[in-house]
Amino acid sequence: MPGTRKVGILGGMGPAAGADFLRLFVGACEARLRASGSPVSDQAFPEHWLAQLPVPDRTLALLEDGPSPVEGMTSGIEGLRSHGVASIAIACNTAHAWHAKLQRSHPDVELLHIVEETAKYLAAQRIEAVCLLATQGTYSLGFYQAALAERGIDCHLPTEPEREQVMRGIRDGVKAGDLGLATRLFAEVARRMVERHGCDSLLLACTEIPLALHGVPGHAGVRLVDPAEVLARALAGRAYAVG
Repeated sequence: MPGTRKVGILGGMGPAAGADFLRLFVGACEARLRASGSPVSDQAFPEHWLAQLPVPDRTLALLEDGPSPVEGMTSGIEGLRSHGVASIAIACNTAHAWHAKLQRSHPDVELLHIVEETAKYLAAQRIEAVCLLATQGTYSLGFYQAALAERGIDCHLPTEPEREQVMRGIRDGVKAGDLGLATRLFAEVARRMVERHGCDSLLLACTEIPLALHGVPGHAGVRLVDPAEVLARALAGRAYAVG
């Protein structure tokens, strides 16, 4: 379609998170159309492709010498490239451990970086401190902590038992299709962190956490920031950045 660029989404990490990212992207495109005063029609949306394929567990690859996800991610990126996409969003926070390697091997396509996009957004919103919910792999990488520190944003982390509880919510909850369990586990950790650190913003830095956590019990005013939503808006921006 004239006036837009083709973009892609690398999903499958897990499948529910990839499907939800597609929903966020379409919503971000609609918001851009409305903000510009353009009609919202089927034909106004950019061409976009979702590569939803099995990829080995990223946290296990980082912390337990599990199989590398690079081959699967590379297959997805090359499939998206075959459709002529200009930019790709990776719908998994932990997968960004391999972002630099993947970008070097695919210099002709832009791989957006979820951490950088989120850090820029938080700084623009003048958020001074966040509590971080993520996978063990993402905590071990430290890239959220570093990116936020560069912008003067305090980043509070869960205790080790709380991290394990979050991982249980991801694996035994969201990935296993038990959203009720995931909600209970995530909400309990979120409540304890907010009360311990006094944060009014919670960063949901795993694409599967927002699928089950929609608020902090007893703290209705706490803002939930979804990096996947930030990344979806950035991808929509790339799709409409023509000229």
